[in-house]
Amino acid sequence: MLHRLAAVLVLALALLLPAQAAEKRILVFGDSLSAGFGIAVAQSWPVLLGERLRAAGSPFSVANASISGETTAGGRARLGAALKQFHPALVILALGANDGLRGLPVAAMKDNLAAMTAMARKSGARVLLVGMRLPPNYGPQYTQDFDAAFRDIARREKLALVPFLLEPIALDREAFQADGLHPTAAAQPKIVDHVWAALKPLL
Repeated sequence: MLHRLAAVLVLALALLLPAQAAEKRILVFGDSLSAGFGIAVAQSWPVLLGERLRAAGSPFSVANASISGETTAGGRARLGAALKQFHPALVILALGANDGLRGLPVAAMKDNLAAMTAMARKSGARVLLVGMRLPPNYGPQYTQDFDAAFRDIARREKLALVPFLLEPIALDREAFQADGLHPTAAAQPKIVDHVWAALKPLL
């Protein structure tokens, strides 16, 4: 009888462990700024975030599903598959930069971000929204609307927010690669520190 009970307990634990592990995964879902464009992937801020979590003894791990050139529309189309693949407990939603650089409608971007937030929540994940800002040459109205979009979504959906991913390095030209858009490897630790401040209370 005891052997049978022990076998049942072992089976129950085996069934529970994958679910528990899945609940401890963070999914970074962004574009080239999160994909490590132009640098070694091991130097990118999502990888550094995973290293920080391990060093702290955190049960969370990081999966990075960021793709260079991704827009919010593209992210909306593929988020469902990523959620099924990684089963995250938390999604760091860091899309929108390419919408802005292409001058795409801000209303559509907001709709996509809201839809992705709903998808993540339906899967059981919390969301940390990461915003971006544009240079002033996109025109004052578009730039203002774009900047406000992330705050609006965060307020409406009651999300934790990093208002501007690149805020700690934005004024430092040496922190960017030759294209002036993508951070260098040396800048990645500053980005991790910036994201960590908003992420830590969610862990």
